[in-house]
Amino acid sequence: MVSVSVETAQQAEERLQRVLVEAEFVIQEGIWSFEEFPADRPPALTADTLAVVRDADSWCRLVPATGDGGDAERFGIFSFHFPDGADNSGFVGWLATHLKARLGTGVFVVCGSNRGRGGIYDYWGCPADLTAEAIRVVAELREA
Repeated sequence: MVSVSVETAQQAEERLQRVLVEAEFVIQEGIWSFEEFPADRPPALTADTLAVVRDADSWCRLVPATGDGGDAERFGIFSFHFPDGADNSGFVGWLATHLKARLGTGVFVVCGSNRGRGGIYDYWGCPADLTAEAIRVVAELREA
């Protein structure tokens, strides 16, 4: 369920800090990239596909990067599963702002839902060469 929170900036900071601590945080092994497909040819789902998304012109799937990835961007991936009932409204913007301020990088986030594990979950991607630093920032925020 999507939560609506009316709170001060300080209250939001404290709530989102708690959400981060309570979330299951998983670092995905390896380097990942998007493979693109024409809109009329959806990609095959494989065991190592993390996400599939589309726009009006194409499909793409997030999979482990291969050596022949050409000019495809390469990403490190980490994920969060939130506990059932957690008010995680604003979490993506909050954490993305921290990462931008600390590392200078933007991120991408792909969300899904698994009601058996609390509901919404997020896969976060950042440039592969900044993955270790992004994970360090998340760890520091979890310990603060």
